[in-house]
Amino acid sequence: MSFAKLLDHVGGMGRFQIIYVILLAISVFMLASHNLLQNFTAAISEHHCHVHININNTPYTNLTGKLAAKDLLRVSIPMDSNQQPEKCHRFVTMQWQLLDSNATVTNLTELETEPCADGWVYDKSIFTSTIITEWDLVCDSRQLKQMAQSIYMAGILAGGIIFGRLSDRFGRRSPLIWCNLQMAVTGTSTAFSPSFTAYCIFRFLTGMAFSGIVMNGVSLSVEWTPTRTRAVVGTMYGYCITIGQCILAGVAYAIPSWRWLQLVVSLPYFICFIYSWWFAESARWLVIAGRPDEAVKQLQRVARINRKKEEGDKLNIEVLRSNMQKEIASAKSSYTFIDLVRTPVVRRISFCLCFVWFSTSFAYYGLAMDLQNFGVNIFLIQLVFGAVDFPAKFISVLTISFIGRRFTQALTLILAGLSILANIFVPQDLKTLRTILAVVGKGCLAASFNCVYLYTSELYPTVIRQTGMGLSNTMARLGSIIAPLVKMLEEYIPFLPLIIYGAAPIISGIAATFLPETLNVPLPETIEEVETRHLRDEEQEMKILLKPTMPDSAKEAS
Repeated sequence: MSFAKLLDHVGGMGRFQIIYVILLAISVFMLASHNLLQNFTAAISEHHCHVHININNTPYTNLTGKLAAKDLLRVSIPMDSNQQPEKCHRFVTMQWQLLDSNATVTNLTELETEPCADGWVYDKSIFTSTIITEWDLVCDSRQLKQMAQSIYMAGILAGGIIFGRLSDRFGRRSPLIWCNLQMAVTGTSTAFSPSFTAYCIFRFLTGMAFSGIVMNGVSLSVEWTPTRTRAVVGTMYGYCITIGQCILAGVAYAIPSWRWLQLVVSLPYFICFIYSWWFAESARWLVIAGRPDEAVKQLQRVARINRKKEEGDKLNIEVLRSNMQKEIASAKSSYTFIDLVRTPVVRRISFCLCFVWFSTSFAYYGLAMDLQNFGVNIFLIQLVFGAVDFPAKFISVLTISFIGRRFTQALTLILAGLSILANIFVPQDLKTLRTILAVVGKGCLAASFNCVYLYTSELYPTVIRQTGMGLSNTMARLGSIIAPLVKMLEEYIPFLPLIIYGAAPIISGIAATFLPETLNVPLPETIEEVETRHLRDEEQEMKILLKPTMPDSAKEAS
């Protein structure tokens, strides 16, 4: 009897597992808010230079002695090509002649201008405050917005490395409890940041907590649920993140102040911290860590909650060890990162998956963190960007199950890249078409994520599966870190970021075609099994290709 059957023996998907999954889903549900929060907390409002002038002594006051606001802007700030006030410059001296309809100005470009020395005036009709308006992250400081998002993503990468190792050493439960507390404290501290530097530090720490919650939450969920229900549970978590994206649009609309919005999405993690003490440590990990007596106690607790107390009382250390011989043996084997590139087939799998993970995350965050670029209502497009995941993930599940993983992975990436590249040729004034193409691209990337999580776990053998997932997670985080930085290139060539965002998934989609198919194939246990299986598949493919020519060859031989 394996551990999976032992888990069924104490209740399978019973009351304990249902409560467990729901409580873990609550924290996952809110994670999307932190990942995409800067779309709203760092939204760029319309702005122009602040103008200090005594308008009562000007020659162009009206009958009430006041100068109209639009007239003041006209004489103090030059207009851009769209006849809107320039965002980063003002006239050195007031150009009163611009108010005289009879006067002629030979060349407006010859009028002397200067940077905004006295700050900016922001349009607060949509957002009452953002980190942009509070710390003037515009004009020469505008790239700091992208830097802040990259710093947050770097925190997610660091958290994956740090909390991944801690979970192997101290178990899944303790790091998860800590990460819920860290998310609550650092998220709340972010809302009270006194400076932009402090904001970035707290966001980095929040990103670390994000990674720890995902890794340890998923591990606990997988290790406490039966094999037959893992796909359903995994899909449910994916849709929780999708729903979270949709709800973020409504919460951000209702709370236009960035500090209050940051606070609202952070405080619930104090509740998660409190109830996470109820969680049971993974029995699998306890046995592998040499603590079988504690594992028996946890299993007996699960049995009681699942109303299987008699079955739980029959468990002891000897029964547990006999049922987990395979896990204990695999834990004693030593495998490192080198094993991901040591043999030809696994090396090819690793390289191709690196392309797929990096490009999917890179293009995904390149689109998802640039909602204002489409020129439509930011709350509406956030809602649409979240909602598109529902049909995208559903369609991907169908193609994964009936056509294959390789086809789904390659197709979704290539379609995403083509949708992004198509926007280069669409004029800026066709906002609806540009938005539709972006939504299609984002949906394809969501489907790609849905596929690659499953595909990666099936491609790597059991002995290096966690190591391979760690490499994949690192490449995805690198993609999300670099994505905001690429956005800065539009300062030099406006369409260059779209070319890069679109080309990356197309290249990785082509790379995905070199991966082995895993549809209806048992999970490999060892590296040798992966290598021999691939050689056998290649021989079968060669036989199929050569089969039509065999009769002619036989005739010639005769």
